[in-house]
Amino acid sequence: MANPFAKSRPVGQPYAIYRDHHFTWHVCKTYQTPANEAKATYARWFVWAKSPLSGGAFEGGDTYAADVMRYGTLVAADPLWQEAYGTRLVPTPEEYLTGNLFDA
Repeated sequence: MANPFAKSRPVGQPYAIYRDHHFTWHVCKTYQTPANEAKATYARWFVWAKSPLSGGAFEGGDTYAADVMRYGTLVAADPLWQEAYGTRLVPTPEEYLTGNLFDA
């Protein structure tokens, strides 16, 4: 099975968004399929992250998928992401970023 999240996306069009009290991660690429990530201790994602330490600006780079999922809460995700990762229903990144949470 091909990785549906292998194509890089810009920071404003992520596959998923995770947040905690201080950090925001925009997941813009994965290097393995979700099934392979579950078996890999060091699965990586390319993310754009921001925090008070970055002055509120996004900085891009690879990070461990497990760290993002451990410390962050999923707040928005592409429907394909929700299906692949078996997550709860959340708004799409576009709805979340534009505030259009109630458009049908």
